[in-house]
Amino acid sequence: MDNPIYAHDTLEFVQVAAQYCALLEKNEQQTEGALVGTLLKLLPLIYMKQQLLPEVDSEGAFVPDGQVTEDDYNFVRDNLFRLLHKHDEYEVLVWDEDMQTEESQWRSLSEGLADIYQALRNFVAVYQRRLEPCMPDALWQLKENFELYWGQTLLDTLRQLHRLRYSMDFKADEEDIQQD
Repeated sequence: MDNPIYAHDTLEFVQVAAQYCALLEKNEQQTEGALVGTLLKLLPLIYMKQQLLPEVDSEGAFVPDGQVTEDDYNFVRDNLFRLLHKHDEYEVLVWDEDMQTEESQWRSLSEGLADIYQALRNFVAVYQRRLEPCMPDALWQLKENFELYWGQTLLDTLRQLHRLRYSMDFKADEEDIQQD
């Protein structure tokens, strides 16, 4: 069996995750329409590629503390808010298992996208730094956190971006959106 840290599906995920991170780190020149269009292509790909990641067990190796500092997180979130501010806040229905009811909660697109960024950036950093002993645990942690946290955030955010894309009047050309 292939080493899961270098499996084809793992390396493809690293590539897509790095692309997402680069987009959010360098989006100052983006228009709202171009950003939304690109995210609508990248987020489903990230979700699908995550589903293909091999199963790994935690080996108890030291995984470096988060590579994303509070300043990094705020930089990404603030840039996203600057672009999406008119549409940043949205409502989502959340199922409360204990009470067997749905409740409405307000969410932030910029915060959700920054949360996904943080999970992916921390993972990608281990690969970029070639910390091979930490890679199995980084992969395990990524998958675990996907199930518990950022997977649902990705789906909620994608749903809102879909609504936004098909309900708002983009000032950018369709070509601008299609190029990304």
